Amino acid sequence: MLSSTADNLFWAARYAERAGNVARGIGVASRMAAVSARLGDEVGEWRALLTATGGDASFHRKYPAPTGDAVVHWLVFDHDNPSGILPCFEAARQNGRAVRTALTVDMWEALNDGWTHLRQLTPDAVEGEALPELLGWVRDRVTLFNGAAQETMLRTEAWRFVRLGTMLERADNTARLLDVRHQLFEPDAAEAVDYVQLQAVLRSVSALRSYQWIYRDRLAAPKIAELMILRPELPRGLAACLGQVAAMLDAIADGQGGRRGECHRQAGLLAAELRYGRIDDILGEGLHAFLTRTIARTAELGAAIEDFYIRH
Repeated sequence: MLSSTADNLFWAARYAERAGNVARGIGVASRMAAVSARLGDEVGEWRALLTATGGDASFHRKYPAPTGDAVVHWLVFDHDNPSGILPCFEAARQNGRAVRTALTVDMWEALNDGWTHLRQLTPDAVEGEALPELLGWVRDRVTLFNGAAQETMLRTEAWRFVRLGTMLERADNTARLLDVRHQLFEPDAAEAVDYVQLQAVLRSVSALRSYQWIYRDRLAAPKIAELMILRPELPRGLAACLGQVAAMLDAIADGQGGRRGECHRQAGLLAAELRYGRIDDILGEGLHAFLTRTIARTAELGAAIEDFYIRH
């Protein structure tokens, strides 16, 4: 496969996944802000979402304060935010259009129809009860794209680069969402943690029912951390996502005569550490330190993949 084709497929998948992740984050922040408003800390929820999406510095250069309306506009419409929903759909569509024949009809329609719909929206599409409806629609579009990739693409190198982009982006998002609430997992926070906050952490990765199915117990911070970091059953968990990244890289290497590089070493090491890790060790080290390092290593892995397969 041409490196330019791999690049477009990899980033089409990353941008599509990012749009869905932002939609999930806005939904959770919106619900939590309504709860926090009664305690006088509504802005804190929106500030946490900005941090999780990595756009807080850029946001503050343009908006005076992280109010709900400002943050939602920034994360949905603003073209100065490359991680916003509309800009992500536009970028995914541009990458997909460049390799149109490598995508299936269903994948292309999910991207193209999504972008066409979003660019026609007016600001009132994110006001009041219209916001949850829009966020649900965005999640459905991304699910349709991912589902079409799973159900309609041949299991060739093209599919592997799509899968690679999706899983890498998902791992980064999960680590960031967990990190912005790392205080909930500190040893001295156990008695003060609000049940609603723990629910919000799980809802951010659509894992509330998954937790109940696996643990069959009341919510507990250490078990939530274990689920989102180490349990391979959770599709949005770090172990599952980075395990898939390592598997896709190995499959691509095998298809190219076994040629491997630094990205394969990094991915294998990350996957192995998560596969054999213990949550007590992670929490003992400090969740924030662990997640900060994981976010950095995931970014390094993405750069190593591009260096080896795209910019070589």
